[in-house]
Amino acid sequence: MTAGKPAYYITTPIYYVNDDPHIGHAYTTLACDVLARFKRLDGFNVCFLTGTDEHGQKVEKSAAVAGVDPQSFTDRVSQNFRDLSQLLNFSNDDFIRTTEERHKVSCQALWRKLVAAGDIYLGSYAGWYAVRDEAYYAESELTDGPNGAKIAPSGAECEWVEEESYFFRLSSWGERLQKFYDDNPDFILPPSRRNEVVSFVKGGLKDLSISRTTFSWGIPVPDAPGHIMYVWLDALTNYITAVGFPDEQSESFRTFWPADVHMVGKDILRFHAVYWPAFLMAAGVAPPKRVYAHGWWTIEGEKMSKSLRNALVPAELVATYGLDQVRYFLLREVPFGNDGDFSHKAMVGRMNYDLANQFGNLAQRVLSMIAKNCDGRVPQPGELEAADEALLRAATALLQELRDEFDRQQFHGALTKTWEVVGAANRFIDHAAPWTLKKTDPARMATVLYVLADTIRRLAILCQAVMPDAMAAMLGQLSVDPAARDFAALESRLVPGTALPAPQPIFPRFVEEEAPGVREGA
Repeated sequence: MTAGKPAYYITTPIYYVNDDPHIGHAYTTLACDVLARFKRLDGFNVCFLTGTDEHGQKVEKSAAVAGVDPQSFTDRVSQNFRDLSQLLNFSNDDFIRTTEERHKVSCQALWRKLVAAGDIYLGSYAGWYAVRDEAYYAESELTDGPNGAKIAPSGAECEWVEEESYFFRLSSWGERLQKFYDDNPDFILPPSRRNEVVSFVKGGLKDLSISRTTFSWGIPVPDAPGHIMYVWLDALTNYITAVGFPDEQSESFRTFWPADVHMVGKDILRFHAVYWPAFLMAAGVAPPKRVYAHGWWTIEGEKMSKSLRNALVPAELVATYGLDQVRYFLLREVPFGNDGDFSHKAMVGRMNYDLANQFGNLAQRVLSMIAKNCDGRVPQPGELEAADEALLRAATALLQELRDEFDRQQFHGALTKTWEVVGAANRFIDHAAPWTLKKTDPARMATVLYVLADTIRRLAILCQAVMPDAMAAMLGQLSVDPAARDFAALESRLVPGTALPAPQPIFPRFVEEEAPGVREGA
């Protein structure tokens, strides 16, 4: 924890350990990683949390199928998600597992607060439950499937469950939740998702079953032998466990709670935007500031599915296209919050046009000319012209525009604005034609190259959150001190005479012959 800096707490959902990580998991965590990196560069004290959800009937069944005990099963699969963080260069500050002792203590403390508030009572549950979703559904939400099966909106098959259960008085929270949404209009984003949640709550809430007795893999309910906590009450609590709950006076809790953003997929929005704030407010704990629900990816126009064997494997994507290229594509291709389609053609288009042709070629042209015509050193500029000042101002003013976009989780918009400045720099070099100035006005050539080099420096600093490795290489080619790469350094300028290394391409073009399949093999 860094004293004196504003705090920022961002979380991924904790991922359910019933399967290996896929592009959906990578996408959510990438969005959080980019936001966390951006905030750190902007002087914030960031806590970025991810982890794994390891309890529930689905895990117990999956472990049985695998022929191992649930703890051994979760140990193995949880490690896969840690490996994903390393593969995609995620910068999370903590990785939480719901099987940790700190989490058990936190969950049981929250339960006791809910009991003390009078919001939990003992009853019996009879209704439809989807093991795959770990979710309860009203009969009106279900459709008929093959052989009389009941199918949830997610496509999961439901089973009829009858058991003694503790309930949370969710039905009494409808008006309070509606007032909370009214008072905090940006609590749920994007707006289309907010409308879905508000409509659901206005339709009336029913009390929620929050304990199970038909299986044992979960956190025991305090003072209730045979009962374990409903997996979603368990899972959601991870967000406060990680910052010190139940010690609400701890420095960590007081610094980071309430969370600034819970990033989730649209399929689990209801749990985060209805159940979670109700649990917290009932326990006298502040709800998070925002829940952002993003869309899903299809693959070449088709929904990802095991039957089609078309799930995108993150390791294969990185091996095929490159790490920072994949990071850039996923956040640039579609507005965050919308559904998107991954296609090889679109991926290669972004790599070759946006990265290689526009940004990469800009840097390569400028640095190559400096190497050949300025003795490989940052050139000495003369008096700046209006066009020079305008380009440098645009690169510096970009920071506030990016702050506005990132604060609304609009990564696509942020990158669009960034590439507008990249485009302006390319137009500047084409118009100024330093290759012609070399013969007619060498002093002006030096000024043009200096302005372009410093513009590239500023762009590289601003793009570090999305493409950390590539931008580190680009800043290295400009001999920028690693201590001068945060946003506070934007107002500084390159020092004339600084020796530069021989330029190397940052973004090579993708050659079609290199394209292997990126789908799961047989």
